[in-house]
Amino acid sequence: MTMKRKGYLVLSLAAAFAMACSMTAFGAEGEAEYVPAAYATIWALLPPVVAIGLALLTKEVYSSLFVGILMGGLLYSGFQFEGTLTHIFADGIIGVLSDSYNVGILAFLVILGTMVSLMNKAGGSAAFGQFAANRIKNKVGAQLATVLLGVLIFIDDYFNCLTVGSVMRPVTDKFKVSRAKLAYLIDATAAPVCIIAPISSWAAAVTGFVEGEDGFSIFIRAIPYNFYAILTLVMMIGMVLLGIEFGPMKTHEKNAARGDLFTTSGRPYGYSQESMAESKGKVIDLLIPIFSLIICCIIGMIYTGGFFSGTDFVTAFSQSDASLGLTLGSFFGLVITIVLYQIRRVLSFSDCMACLPDGFKAMVPAILILAFAWTLKAMTDSLGADVYVAELVKASAGGFIAILPAIIFLVGCFLAFATGTSWGTFGILIPIVVAVFENSNPQLMIISISACMAGAVCGDHCSPISDTTIMASAGAQCEHVNHVMTQLPYAVTCAAVSFVAYLVAGFVQTAWIALPAGILMMLAVLFGIKMMGGRMTKE
Repeated sequence: MTMKRKGYLVLSLAAAFAMACSMTAFGAEGEAEYVPAAYATIWALLPPVVAIGLALLTKEVYSSLFVGILMGGLLYSGFQFEGTLTHIFADGIIGVLSDSYNVGILAFLVILGTMVSLMNKAGGSAAFGQFAANRIKNKVGAQLATVLLGVLIFIDDYFNCLTVGSVMRPVTDKFKVSRAKLAYLIDATAAPVCIIAPISSWAAAVTGFVEGEDGFSIFIRAIPYNFYAILTLVMMIGMVLLGIEFGPMKTHEKNAARGDLFTTSGRPYGYSQESMAESKGKVIDLLIPIFSLIICCIIGMIYTGGFFSGTDFVTAFSQSDASLGLTLGSFFGLVITIVLYQIRRVLSFSDCMACLPDGFKAMVPAILILAFAWTLKAMTDSLGADVYVAELVKASAGGFIAILPAIIFLVGCFLAFATGTSWGTFGILIPIVVAVFENSNPQLMIISISACMAGAVCGDHCSPISDTTIMASAGAQCEHVNHVMTQLPYAVTCAAVSFVAYLVAGFVQTAWIALPAGILMMLAVLFGIKMMGGRMTKE
């Protein structure tokens, strides 16, 4: 970022605080009864819009998120200085960092960072990279292998992002795949795969929001209508096979072909690029920890759902606590990894313990962005953004029945983009859809629920404050804003085709017509982009 832009940010922050200080403090009502003037109005969406806009314009995410948080605090307190600070720190930053679910996710991140550091230091990552490089012959194969691994790890998007990144990063680096492209491949096989996988933390979340209905059965029936998720996979594989890149990603890939995997000067994970011990490390030093991690995380999730207390597997998964389950699973995966390395004598115990702070340091950028993103969401929630959007959807549900799935898709995109949360979007929109359609048109209810899920994933993909987007950047060790800027044209292209597919589905109300139509449109768009010059020279 230039000094001029930094100066603008500093001036913006100073002006906002000066405005807060200059306002007259009014007598506050009792805290329990306090409702801000901006509650459930369009102003409730201003903080995330400001944060996202600044992040995209300035390419600097930390200060952009803080300005959005500050805007939320000012609107909530009525521009009172004391109220603004109290809301930002007590209700915001301290509140989200004291939430047990959020703390569990942070612990999971640190443990995974430690495991990545262990696998690097033990030489497992280098050995697997060499093993894969001997069998993967070109750049296309490296990308397809990344996609395949991403599809196979469908349990949870956080787990997917960090695991696929740590395993495939040495391979994609060898074949000069840019870090931005790796981040896109990771992100495109995280949420889109989880949202169409019946056994995943996302399926569990969705089924929990469908009250008064068989949530799991509805989730299964909605899969063929989840156009954005399916078309994202079609688009991703099609671009890899056809060698198509466009937008900022094309620049990143051209630079990677010349040896610059990052394009920009930002290296937020540069210090984690430690030297790998290749002499003792073998492929099993990566495979056993990864498989142990997968198995332990699955066991951890079904444990929190009551599987070992007599609950069946599917029900246990649907009511599992992903945060606690992943933390428990990753902890036991870490213990198994340390024991393995002691038995194989590839690392001393003191070397293993030295990886703990290394793992934490590797995850500091992701933890900072997540903490700010959660705080911004807390600001948005306190302003009633969800209530405003819910009322907006209810008001438009009367007419336009056939095109309502397409409208719901757009609303889901915008809400997830502005708030950075897919699950929160499910929680807002799915109960409304069920209430509108359950007694009048059950088939349209299925299509609209799928539109909710697809829109939420699309907005999540596009948003720089989305936790999944942040995790994909961390997994690829890519500058976060680079990932957002390069992925955005791809996500918008897929969203446009998905929107048309939902228009078709609203009228025909069958996946046998709408889904093939969507796939054909996506392939036509890809060939059109290729004809217009969106092609890379294959390495």
